[in-house]
Amino acid sequence: MERREATDCFQPVATSALPSQIPSRGDHPVPRLGIAPQSSPVSTNKFYTNLFVGAQAQGVWTHPYSVTWSKGSGNAGSYGMAVSHIDANQRADGPQNTVLPGAPIQYFINPIGIQSLILSAVELGPATVLNTSSLKAFSANAILSPQAGSSSNITFPLVQGMGFVTGIYHSLMPAIQSSVFFRSVTQVASPRIGVFKYRIILEDNKNWLLYAMPSNNQDPRLQLVSNTQIQGLRFWSGTIQVAKNPAGSEGEALYDKSAGIYPVSAAISGSTLNEIGATTKRKTNLQLQTTTKGVATAVVADRWTMQEQSLPIDIGFAPWSPKTRSRSTLSTAAMQLIKQVAVSEINQDYNAQTNLDSMYFGGKALAKFAMIVYTTHDLLNEPDLATQGLNELKGAFAVFATNQQIYPLVYDTVWNGVVSSGGYITGDPLQDFGGSYYNDHHFHYGYFIYTAAILAYLDPSWLSLNKAWVDTLVRDAANPSTQDNLFPFSRMFDWYHGHSFADGLFEIADSKDEESSSEDAFFAYAMKMWGHVTGDTSMEARGNLMLSILARTLDSYFLLSSDNQNQPANFIANKVTGILFENKIDHTTYFGNNIEYIQGIHMLPLNPSTPLTRNPRFIAEEWDTYFNSTSPFPASTIAAGWKGVLYGNLACIDPRQSWDFFAQQNFDGLWLDGGASRTWYLAFAAAIGGI
Repeated sequence: MERREATDCFQPVATSALPSQIPSRGDHPVPRLGIAPQSSPVSTNKFYTNLFVGAQAQGVWTHPYSVTWSKGSGNAGSYGMAVSHIDANQRADGPQNTVLPGAPIQYFINPIGIQSLILSAVELGPATVLNTSSLKAFSANAILSPQAGSSSNITFPLVQGMGFVTGIYHSLMPAIQSSVFFRSVTQVASPRIGVFKYRIILEDNKNWLLYAMPSNNQDPRLQLVSNTQIQGLRFWSGTIQVAKNPAGSEGEALYDKSAGIYPVSAAISGSTLNEIGATTKRKTNLQLQTTTKGVATAVVADRWTMQEQSLPIDIGFAPWSPKTRSRSTLSTAAMQLIKQVAVSEINQDYNAQTNLDSMYFGGKALAKFAMIVYTTHDLLNEPDLATQGLNELKGAFAVFATNQQIYPLVYDTVWNGVVSSGGYITGDPLQDFGGSYYNDHHFHYGYFIYTAAILAYLDPSWLSLNKAWVDTLVRDAANPSTQDNLFPFSRMFDWYHGHSFADGLFEIADSKDEESSSEDAFFAYAMKMWGHVTGDTSMEARGNLMLSILARTLDSYFLLSSDNQNQPANFIANKVTGILFENKIDHTTYFGNNIEYIQGIHMLPLNPSTPLTRNPRFIAEEWDTYFNSTSPFPASTIAAGWKGVLYGNLACIDPRQSWDFFAQQNFDGLWLDGGASRTWYLAFAAAIGGI
């Protein structure tokens, strides 16, 4: 068997200048608050955004801890950096929804404002300023200074998944505080020279460890001066680390071995056909609850090697399922009906549906027509009809590619990204779901990237004039390389969490969130296919990797089968998370509480990767819970486009019932979502079901 060469998944898409049709502007409404000059672009959608937006007073979740600038709040009245860790029994549950089977709680939330320990200094008061530096994909430095311009400060290197919260002191008098109150603070034997160790028990019975590493190796003389404050020496320099210890002497021994060591940043690399890693051998028995991702396990290592065993390399444009794999053959009878539908849909007014004041809705309509044109060409073998639709689609796409849409794109030189001008023109930060403020770029741009992949597949000559514009959308949402200095690395997809976060430059009490898990996956699929048709093997491999990760992540955290072990037992009967924040999960949507909205936003758009990222067992459980004929919300009774979304999704597990719904003679076009077509739904069901 011939061995294939490994493919680097993180090669740059491009490093060239932007297409000339996209102008630049440097007046973004959100300023770079307290961000030190740095050589690479700052990501707008990472865990640390709360450090530099709004009042800078909301939390940052590194998991399992969160940190928050206290700003005079709490029992301690501190201006230091508060450290919090929440156990499962501290969560607050929302009301039970007795209409739903199993009466699950609507939401759960982890309490905010519990300042277990605060790394501060006597000098920090109302004049304190918070700055940030070295903002990268997985890390940032938060810096507290007594006043602007002070040479004394505390630097907090914040890295996702860090085992300690670390403060690096520069010529300040340490004040270790607690708004929960200290019950006891005991200095104990040092684990090694230069490391001074303290056991702390708080009034909530939680055990913490503190390690102090003075720059001069001398005893820092930390003393308990009140039930809210431990105080040290004046003009002290060194490092203080704190960690919660739920595991007694075994946990303490693990912390002792790692004390004095802390990460300052992280980087990711990846390739296909790599060597087997041994990361699992470095796992420990030390575990801490996270807020919305189950239980975290400590791993003692400075390099992690993880593997995805089954990359979805065989998913293409044709309908696909785990059982049938890729299927592009339809029966004669199915082709006859689908052609009748396709003739009607391919003759719709493309521009009326696409040239809107919304990149999101315009992109959805473009992708809808792309699916129709693809189906007509490849699955129905109707080249003349396909050419008619292809030409119309090219024209509709060109409005955007030439930047002539209602709200053209601009390159924002403040935050280094391509955004809609809609937010600037209207003054509304939430225009087009906040796209001008970096919300939802993967949702919006994925539809354009998919459409472009279809256009390039059907007409390779189209590529030369359009590749740079489409690549720009990929670079904005998913730049894979720090060599590309026009965009931050991986703006949307969080490689630590295994999914994207949709929020951009907004201060949010519960931090980042993701609603539409399915559109997250659709972006990865679209990028994979764009890489495929353009010959960018790195992009295609990266898309495969992201899809494989998402298949596990969504199954673990978003799409809740009955045996889910990560989300609370009294919540999983909801079947989907709804909106997953870093600090809470709420079974709802931003646009309404109808059950078809909440479940359906995790279904659309139906595409070949859907059966990969939506586990068939989960789909069956969800359908039986909510939408079958004997369930509380039968799909047959749902109105408008969500009805089609539900029956389209059903094709993944019951293609015959899905086919029968879309094939009925009295089919109502109002049952189709703006990003969906009857042509594609029928073709998908027929191919998967062998109809």
